[in-house]
Amino acid sequence: MSLTIALSKGRLLTGAAALFTKAGLPFPPLDTRRLIVGEDGLRFLFVKDMDVPVYVEYGVADAGICGSDVLLEAGSDVLMPLDLGFGRCRMVLAAPPSSGFAEAWPMSLRVATKYANVARTFLEARGLAAEIVKLQGSVEIAPGLGLADCIVDMVETGRTLRENGLDVVEEIASTSARLVVNRASDHTRRTEVAALLASLRASL
Repeated sequence: MSLTIALSKGRLLTGAAALFTKAGLPFPPLDTRRLIVGEDGLRFLFVKDMDVPVYVEYGVADAGICGSDVLLEAGSDVLMPLDLGFGRCRMVLAAPPSSGFAEAWPMSLRVATKYANVARTFLEARGLAAEIVKLQGSVEIAPGLGLADCIVDMVETGRTLRENGLDVVEEIASTSARLVVNRASDHTRRTEVAALLASLRASL
């Protein structure tokens, strides 16, 4: 029976393909439109990035590749045995320079973000009240349009923030691609999971 691996067709897919190829493991064509693909002893599921840990936690997939930002937000009960080393980004809180964050943080904020749980936890730890505006994309424009005071989002170079008039106020976390494993599969399919881990680890 094939190991099933959940993947996202997002920003991490190219890095995952390169890593599997380097490890001598099968990987589906990057241009495939199929959502379930079998490749020489492995079965791959293409799902939304936020759904990868869900499929793994519930045992539909034995393993998966997703960003640690997704894991922070989802809080899924999965094993995280391997940092794959690619897809490195920063999760930050950013705001317009005129916001006054440099002098003092306001006690109440409206935050636009895809990462509602992370943002709320981060701000509540500072004793701040946060109204979360959940957006799935283009959060950088929210402060300029008056929708939010600030944003919590992923940045790689910071260029998009700068082009939309935002400065990084504080880094919340450094993130990268992680291999996640279903807890039951780690026991019932220990040999196959261990072999996958060993191949990927040797290629890092």
